[in-house]
Amino acid sequence: MNNYCQMAFHQLEIVVASISEILGQLNEEDLKFRPTEGKFSIGELLEHIAIIPSADGKIAEGLSEQEMKKFYDSISLQTTEEISAALFEHFAQLKFQYESYTEDHLFAEITSWWGVTYTRYEWLLEILAHMYHHRGQLHAMLVHTYNKDLEILLFE
Repeated sequence: MNNYCQMAFHQLEIVVASISEILGQLNEEDLKFRPTEGKFSIGELLEHIAIIPSADGKIAEGLSEQEMKKFYDSISLQTTEEISAALFEHFAQLKFQYESYTEDHLFAEITSWWGVTYTRYEWLLEILAHMYHHRGQLHAMLVHTYNKDLEILLFE
């Protein structure tokens, strides 16, 4: 794996570890909390976060809207244990995917089903940003609307 990808994966390891720490402080009842009607509950947001590495990795391979819908429909994570296991499994899948890329593969442009074109390396950066974005949402939901003080480090 090229050095830039290794550094990006180090940052992904940080965000995955902190999400795992958050999960360790939650119980099944916490997953049901929905701070804003019509938006994700804590459990739904965590399910989304857990599958980002795999889902966005599939987008980086150019999967169609129908293929992505089928993937999303196949996922149902109901417990903190299921979410945690999926988070680590999907992160490992993404890392394995990127370890197999040559420089040519990494810098090949891939167009998403909705028309955005990035290199696979740029998709990796998007995955990193996506993970940090939703972790920030989760943290804000828990601290500011659910009054759950996590006392965890979000950055090294």
